[in-house]
Parts: sequence; C-alpha cells; structure tokens
Amino acid sequence: MRQEIESEQTNLPLPCAFHFLTPPVPPLPQVYVPSHPLCKHWLAVARNAAAPPPVFRSALAELGRNLIYEAVAQDWLPTLDGQVETPCGTADCTFVDPNRPVKVVPILRAGLVLLEQAGTVLPQAETYHVGYARDEATLMATPYLNKLPASLSPDDRILVVDTMLATGGTVVQVMADLVARGADVGNVRLVCAVVAPPALKALGERFPRLKVYAGMIDAELDERGYIVPGLGDAGDRAFGTL
Repeated sequence: MRQEIESEQTNLPLPCAFHFLTPPVPPLPQVYVPSHPLCKHWLAVARNAAAPPPVFRSALAELGRNLIYEAVAQDWLPTLDGQVETPCGTADCTFVDPNRPVKVVPILRAGLVLLEQAGTVLPQAETYHVGYARDEATLMATPYLNKLPASLSPDDRILVVDTMLATGGTVVQVMADLVARGADVGNVRLVCAVVAPPALKALGERFPRLKVYAGMIDAELDERGYIVPGLGDAGDRAFGTL
C-alpha cells in the first residue's frame, strides 16, 4: 500500500512503496516466576558454587516445595466439598480429591531433588519416572528410562519436574510423549529451578498452552549448553558426583 510521508527537510510529499511491520513474536509458554522471598532465598543458596552437596540439595528441595505450591494453586487441583465434625460443631470443608491424584513426572536425576519436599504440599500423588542422558557434544537427549503409564486422560493433572531447562530438548520430548499418551497440555504444569530462553522458545513452538513455574529465567547458555549464570550441573552437585 502506498503512503504519503512528509519529508522533514523539504516538506515535500515523498512516495513510499513500503510499510513497516512489527516482527512476529514467537509463541512462548506461560511463565510464572514467583516473587516470594523464600523462592529467591533458596535459589540464591543453590546458586552459590561453595555450597556443599547437602546444602545445595536442601536448598533445591525447599525451592521445589515453594514452586510446587504455586503451580498447583488457582483451581488446578481437583477438589471435593464435604463436612467434618470439629470439637465445637460441624464445618463445611473442601478437600483435595483423593480419587484423582496428581501424576508427578520427575526427569532424572536432578528432577528428583525438587520433589523431596513435595509430600508436604501434595496430599495425593502418583510418581512416574523418566530418565534422559544428554550427549555433551551434540547436546541431544536420549531416553534410558520411561515409567509413564500406557495411556493418560485429558483430565489428568500432570506435574513435570526438572531442575534446569537449558536447550529444552529433553523436556520437549517428555511433553510430546505425554501428549501422545492422551494428556491435555492445559492440565500440565512444568516446574523448574532455572530456565533459559532457548528452552522457552522450544516449548512455545510446540506447546504454547503450557504453564511453566520457574525460580528464575536466566539470560543465556554457554558453549557447553549450560545455563549462565545458572546452577552448574545440578545432578552432580546434588548427588556429590562432581
């Protein structure tokens, strides 16, 4: 479409055969970074390179508990209404439905650490482990363990947990596997300590309805595919295998 643009220098109308377009914004998942001081505190403890494995692991467990608490809020957990007898009378109550436990999917091995305190948050849960090994040269992830159920319901509430989302290669494979088995992305919550933009981009391209709960979004990856500033190798730090 031709537009008339007034020249500041000559005040003469200049023909213009182009128009400016805003570059398309790539799809991204919905990302939530809680502002709670405890999330910030435990992430700071975990970031410290001087933290020994027990301290690092404890910090991630506490961070995981807080992030999971945030992730399962906002009417996500199935509930039942009922009544209980108190010492002084009858009270109307709401319970988390024990017949519909959350399906928790930790990505081994570092994802286990974020779940260590999950039992204090989730009254009912079923745990299905998946394991992936990353080739340090190609950064490609290969599965070595898959304990997911053969089929899932679109109504299932699924909590995927991994400490670090760097390139996104592993978690995209896990999400694709869940969807292939019948899961509804809208009922999946992804919890991580730290996430980088490449992982968010990869998830957004495939699963824009996904909700991600992260301790922090870090800026970039280094040449090894590690998040910077990140946490280092979370699995090795947590299990003392550096």
